[in-house]
Amino acid sequence: MSTASVVEKDGKYHAPESFSSNAHVSSLEDYQEMYQRSVDDPEGFWAGIADSFHWFKKWDTVRSYNYDLDAGPISIKWFEGATTNIAYNCLDRHLDTKGDQTAIIWEGNEPGEDATFTYKELHEQVCKFANVLKSRGVKKGDRVSLYLPMVPELAIAMMACARIGAIHSIVFGGFSADALADRIADATCTTLITANGTMRGAKPIPMKPNADSAMATAEAEMGKPVDTCIVVRRIKDNPDFEFDMKDGRDLWWDDVMASASADCECEEMDAEDPLFILYTSGSTGKPKGVQHHVGGYMVYAATTHKYVFDYQDGDIYFCAADIGWVTGHSYIVYGPLANGATTIMFESTPLYPNAGRYWEVIDKYKVNQFYTAPTAIRAVAKEGEEWPAKYDLSSLKTLGTVGEPINPEAWQWYHKNVGHENCPIVDTWWQTETGGILITPLPGATATKPGAATLPFFGVQPVVLHPESGQIIEGNGVDGVLAIKEPWPGQMRTIYGDHKRFGETYFQQYKGY
Repeated sequence: MSTASVVEKDGKYHAPESFSSNAHVSSLEDYQEMYQRSVDDPEGFWAGIADSFHWFKKWDTVRSYNYDLDAGPISIKWFEGATTNIAYNCLDRHLDTKGDQTAIIWEGNEPGEDATFTYKELHEQVCKFANVLKSRGVKKGDRVSLYLPMVPELAIAMMACARIGAIHSIVFGGFSADALADRIADATCTTLITANGTMRGAKPIPMKPNADSAMATAEAEMGKPVDTCIVVRRIKDNPDFEFDMKDGRDLWWDDVMASASADCECEEMDAEDPLFILYTSGSTGKPKGVQHHVGGYMVYAATTHKYVFDYQDGDIYFCAADIGWVTGHSYIVYGPLANGATTIMFESTPLYPNAGRYWEVIDKYKVNQFYTAPTAIRAVAKEGEEWPAKYDLSSLKTLGTVGEPINPEAWQWYHKNVGHENCPIVDTWWQTETGGILITPLPGATATKPGAATLPFFGVQPVVLHPESGQIIEGNGVDGVLAIKEPWPGQMRTIYGDHKRFGETYFQQYKGY
């Protein structure tokens, strides 16, 4: 049989048989059986999956929830009574079998600027920085703001926070000083990790001056200062990146790491302890601090990564997002590393220094799964199909899209010029609040159609509601409000510092959803 994808008369695309036969879920019937089990017996289904993770103590209850504001405050709990640590699951538990395997490949802004970290090396760096944080008084439950470019130190810092139970709040490195100040103040962060600056393509972006301005503004708002600012020396010997270092507060990353111990026991975290806060853009008012918790998020991020991309042991996985967004949290760092994968961090842009950059990276590292946004696909498609044609993309097995619906023209270009009509495309629907992918094809099982996200992931129960009555609308081709009934493990638990707003924003309009 040909290895090319099969196109049916109805316009649906099926994975090659050679792909499906080796996939985690190899047919629509297998998906339907697993999905039905996940909604008929969610406790049994998710307990079975969670068993493959490391828990210091097992759970008493798999899930409990209240979606009805009339019955009391909204409550969502998974694996209650269990203790674990996501950094342990991303690093320590792999050391015996994968210690020398590459965990992170970092591809810098300039071609040829790169670095790799094995699981052993990454574990050592995370432990050292965890000790740096502890030496500055950071403890379980404290909030730490991370304002960094796409450098390895960002992944190291977030897992160091998770290791000691501090709650990280990552602020996208392209945000303004005012946006950073708002987020520092809202979460009362007294520790900030930043960089002197970065290059975004050919554009210099000073970051420490923004951080200085933000710290001053935040101090006025929250009534106490940021007392620690650790600065990564990303750019060296450039007058555009000169600034003052405040004695007692500002410290260079390299200096504090040089003397740090690489021995750091991890904190045993309750499954429902907070892991991170990530702020939405605030288009509906004050930015919302979406809060995710340790146990459920860990299980869901890793499980969606495994099944949605059909990640197989030994694969090289490349998500071209920024860790400043939820896509980077779940599908560059926590999901892939919990699965023992090799994950790529990409600092540059798809068009720098030319429109071949993505394809050069895929060829260079023999990438197997590639995940990017339709906006990026359209940008590189405008530059012509000759760019991907210059590179060997034959290692690719699965392609993904995220961030917005993909228009059929971009889907077809991606399918033809990048996947060579041989790679399933997973068009994924989800958002910051969901923690992980909710609606998606599974590449070995689901027939795909350009522009359609297709079917719900395991345990996800979508419905279409009448916008006024709130009643479920049955049938095909109907319009209404997309809602989800019953919780899934990766779901946000609250808005930081404002649980009342959480209930009013997400649960008040349609009772029970």
